[in-house]
Formats: sequence, structure tokens, C-alpha cells
Amino acid sequence: MSDSNPSQVMTLDELATYLKLPKSTLYKLVQQGRVPGQKLGKQWRFGRAAIDRWLDAEQQGGDHK
Repeated sequence: MSDSNPSQVMTLDELATYLKLPKSTLYKLVQQGRVPGQKLGKQWRFGRAAIDRWLDAEQQGGDHK
């Protein structure tokens, strides 16, 4: 589907596209607890609002090295 009707909850694949990151990199960050998400069964889910807040916090002086 297109981005014309963005969901409030994203899968790992959708979040990788949203953040323009490889899925493997995103999965590592999620496993390390560096990206806000919830595991439901065997699948990860991410709230768009939580991700946007996390991105804003990272831009405002998160732990960049």
C-alpha cells in the first residue's frame, strides 16, 4: 500500500522504510532497547507517535557518538 493513509502502528518492515534504515540494523537497535517498540508474540510493533518523539529527542541531544 502507499503512504497516503499512514498507520499509527508500524511493523518492523514499515519502520525500516519510515526511518530509511536496513531491517538488520533496525532489528539490532530494537533488540538493544534503543528504539521504542513492543514485541507482540514473535513480531515487533511500533507506535508512530512514540517513534516521532524518540526521533525528536535524539535530534535534541540524544547519545550521538
